[in-house]
Amino acid sequence: MKACVLSLGLLLLASAAVVTADDKNDGDTPAVLDFHVKSLDGKDVDLSKYKGKVVMIVNVASQCGLTPQYEALQDLQETYKEQGLVVLGFPCNQFGEQEPGTATEIREFCTSKYGVTFDLFSKIDVNEETAHPLYQFLTSETTNPGFSGKINWNFEKFLIGRDGKVVARFKPPVEPDSEEVVKAVEAELAKS
Repeated sequence: MKACVLSLGLLLLASAAVVTADDKNDGDTPAVLDFHVKSLDGKDVDLSKYKGKVVMIVNVASQCGLTPQYEALQDLQETYKEQGLVVLGFPCNQFGEQEPGTATEIREFCTSKYGVTFDLFSKIDVNEETAHPLYQFLTSETTNPGFSGKINWNFEKFLIGRDGKVVARFKPPVEPDSEEVVKAVEAELAKS
């Protein structure tokens, strides 16, 4: 019965277009920016270097129907970069094998096709037992209450406030330049 209720809860959460900051993390939960990841060229990156910024974390793919969102993500970062927004892209091949490329191919595609200058990281898994620890954190009810649940597809977006906590989650079809995303980004940038 408990598993059924949990599954139903996750299903309801997954069906929402946007999850808002109604149930923020408590002060005892580690911040999202406490993790280390690998850059697209394989170098260790401590996400704490983004502390004090507003961060959008997105799982991306080069051969997806949503791939044109790269352009809107780049525009979003360019528009709000001076105010403190950074976009972080995490290539993922878990959904329809839509990111089969090597790191070099991913970089070439993103820069030549969409002019991407925001930080891209090594290809990772975002679901199941092979999920990167960052995504285990982002999807766990224990560590990220209110914003947890399985990643549905490529281009799922997590907005991280200046305090390093998740403040919103946007499902894949929600465009990075949509009114709801822009309002959430501007609200977080307005905080000191």
